[in-house]
Amino acid sequence: MSDRKTAIIIGAGPAGLTAAYELLARTDIVPVVLEASDSIGGISQTVNYKGNRMDIGGHRFFSKSDRVMQWWMQQMPVEKTASGEADIFYHGQQTHISTGSANPDTEDRVMLVRKRVSRIYFLRKFFRYPISLSPETMRNLGLWRMLRIGSSYLRYRLFPVKPEVSLEDFFINRFGKELYLTFFKDYTEKVWGFHCNQISKEWGAQRIKGLSISKAIAHALKPPRRDISQKGTETSLIERFLYPKFGPGQLWEHVADEIRRRGGSILMKHTVCGLGRLEPDFLNTVYALNADGEECAFEADYVFSTMPVKDLVEGMRFEVPAEVRETSSALPYRDFITVGLLLKKLKTGAIPDNWVYIQERDVRLGRLQVFNNWSPWLVKDPETVWLGLEYFCQEGDELWNMDDASMKEFAATELEQIGIIDRKDVLDGTVVRMKKTYPAYTGAYARFETVRTYLDSFQNLYPIGRNGMHKYNNSDHSMLTAMCAVDNIIAGIKDKSGLWAINTEMEYHETK
Repeated sequence: MSDRKTAIIIGAGPAGLTAAYELLARTDIVPVVLEASDSIGGISQTVNYKGNRMDIGGHRFFSKSDRVMQWWMQQMPVEKTASGEADIFYHGQQTHISTGSANPDTEDRVMLVRKRVSRIYFLRKFFRYPISLSPETMRNLGLWRMLRIGSSYLRYRLFPVKPEVSLEDFFINRFGKELYLTFFKDYTEKVWGFHCNQISKEWGAQRIKGLSISKAIAHALKPPRRDISQKGTETSLIERFLYPKFGPGQLWEHVADEIRRRGGSILMKHTVCGLGRLEPDFLNTVYALNADGEECAFEADYVFSTMPVKDLVEGMRFEVPAEVRETSSALPYRDFITVGLLLKKLKTGAIPDNWVYIQERDVRLGRLQVFNNWSPWLVKDPETVWLGLEYFCQEGDELWNMDDASMKEFAATELEQIGIIDRKDVLDGTVVRMKKTYPAYTGAYARFETVRTYLDSFQNLYPIGRNGMHKYNNSDHSMLTAMCAVDNIIAGIKDKSGLWAINTEMEYHETK
C-alpha cells in the first residue's frame, strides 16, 4: 500500500491544473482533480462550434511574473519569425526559449505572438483604448466635451473626493467626473449590474490601480515595444502577448494530458457536494456526485479549492460559525453569456481589434470579441468573420433565461442596431452560458474577511484561483496562487497571507 499523500483539487481550471502539475513536478503528493463539467480549463476553456473556436472572455497570455511566463512557454513553444527564430523579446533582449520555437503553419502546439488592439465603441465611433488625447479622440468627442473633460480632470486632481470609498470615487479621483461619466460608468455598470457608488473601491485598486491619464499619455508617446515581459507597463497598456494557436483551452488540455501522463487523476463530471473534517482544523474527506448521481468519498491529505466560496462553505458537513455561513451564502457573483455569431462580413468593414468595449447605452452588449484577430486558426473558413458577443447577467434574469434561438436573435439585432453588422449577413451562431464568472465586490463582500479567516484556520485547505478566493484574478494570478500554495507545502509554511496578497497590479510574491 502506497504511503504517498493525496491532494484533492476541486476544479480543472488554470489554478487547479497548475496546482496538480506543480505537485507532480516538485513533490511526492498525488493529485486527484475533481471537475464538475465535461470540459477542461474552466472559463479558460475553448469551445469548438462546428470547427469555429470560441475563447470565453478573451485570454491574453501576459504576466508581470517571470515564473508564469516561463511556465507557459515551457508548455508550448513560441512561434518562429520568417528568419526561423522565436519572435520573442524578454526584458528587452532576444530570448531563446529552452523549449525551442515552432512554426504555426506546420505545428499545432505553438504560442503565437499577438499585437494587442482594443478600442471603445461609443457614439457609433471607435475610440482608442485607453483613451488618449489623440486627434481622433478630440474629433470624435468634439471641442466642447473635451473642454469639459479637461476642466473636470483638473478639478478633481486638485480637490479629490474624500474619503475615497466607492468605485465611483476611485474613477473620479483619477480621471475626473466628466470622463468617468463618458467612458467608465455605463460599461462598468453593465459588467456588475450595480451603480458604481455601490461597488467597493477595491475593485479599482485590484484591476486598474496603476492606470491614469498621465500614464496613458506618457505610454502613447513612447515607441512601440517588442518586449512581452513589459514589467514596467500597466496591464491595460500592454502591446504584445502570447496566445495558443487554437485558443487557451489548447494549453490547458495539454497540461491535463501531462498531469495524467505523470500519474495524476482528473475525474470529469464529478461535482463536489460536501467536505468532512477529522479535526477542527483538518479536512479529511471530499464528497462528490459522479455523472450517474452517485456520491463518492475521497480521502484527502490536502484540499485545493477553486470552487465558489459560497458553495465550498455550504458543503461543509460540520458545524460552521453562523456569521461565516451567512456571509458566504450572501456573496455576490456575476454570470456571463457569450453569443458566437458567424458572418459573411461586417458592415463597418474589417475590424483589427482583439475586442471592442461597447459603451453604447442603448444596448446591453458589453464587449465584442473578433476571434479572427486572436488567431486565424480559431476560424474554420477564413472568408468568414467569427464574433463573440459578451453579455453580463445574473443567473435567472431575463437574459439568462432566454432560449438559445431568442438570445442569438437578440444579440444580432443589437449589433445591427449600433451599425456594426447587417443581420442578413449572419450565417450561424451559438450560445455559451457560464455561471459565477465574476466574484463581485458588493453587498456581503464587505464582511468577507470573516470567511477568509475561517478558511485559513484549516491547515490543509488552500483556496486558490478566482472563485476559490472570491477575488477577480486574471489567469496568471490564479496560477500564482496555486504555485505559491505548493511552495508553502514544500517549505512547511502555515501562514497563507502570501497567497491572498497575490494581486493584479503588484510585484508578485514569488518564492525562489
